[in-house]
Amino acid sequence: MLDSQRGKVPGVDGAGVVIAVGTGVSEHWLGQRVAYHQSLKRHGSFASHTPLAASAAMRIPAGLDNIRAAAFPCPGLTAWQALEKIPARPGERILISGAGGSVGHWLTQLAHRRGFIIEVMCNARHRERLQGLGASAWHPGPLVNDTPFPEALRHRYFAVFDAVNGEHSLRLGDALRANGHLISIQDRSIDWPCPPFGRALSLHEVALGALHFHGDDHDWQQLTRQGERLLEALADGTLHGESILVHDFASLPEQLEALKQRSFSGKLVINL
Repeated sequence: MLDSQRGKVPGVDGAGVVIAVGTGVSEHWLGQRVAYHQSLKRHGSFASHTPLAASAAMRIPAGLDNIRAAAFPCPGLTAWQALEKIPARPGERILISGAGGSVGHWLTQLAHRRGFIIEVMCNARHRERLQGLGASAWHPGPLVNDTPFPEALRHRYFAVFDAVNGEHSLRLGDALRANGHLISIQDRSIDWPCPPFGRALSLHEVALGALHFHGDDHDWQQLTRQGERLLEALADGTLHGESILVHDFASLPEQLEALKQRSFSGKLVINL
């Protein structure tokens, strides 16, 4: 048994059919196919039944299967939250670091739809896929700490989205223009990347799970409404999901270890 399974059912994202509702929850949910992002403090989706807050449920459109819907919530909603941190300014240049991962896959598309000029930093194996989703340029990365900062990136971008780690986010502060935005998706820096009243940068952090502890009904309604719109776009082909690798529950320990070692590309889905 994996350590992550001891005492709690793992699995943060999922999709399925609502078969029962609690007190005060509308019965219109019964029989609905829904996708969801679950709190890490509650039992998750790697089970035949998952107790879920009704506020987190997103209706799945008829043209979308449960497997593709289950692969969406965490990366898709995180990408939407990240993009909401900055003003929508078509024509501005942004950099997405760690773009080869799931969040980068969605963020590239959503930023392209808003009219940003997108450059990505990631392993070369992701370059062609991301350019097909709207990226205009590619840079190798992540940056190694003992190498000089690339002059071609210095003070170039309106916004930088980093999905590597807090230390990497701090290094990328030098890529921002005056009044630029640094958005940390994976970890964050505890330091500011410039002196006070210098380039006057704005720092943002993205944590989808924060809503489970600090979000109110309005926050959840806004998130799930946007999630349902994105699921509709996925169903009609105006947004493109990642390649999906489907495995049965018995292979979960091996697949989680493969995910930890990053020995495959695409989104892992366990079919129960």
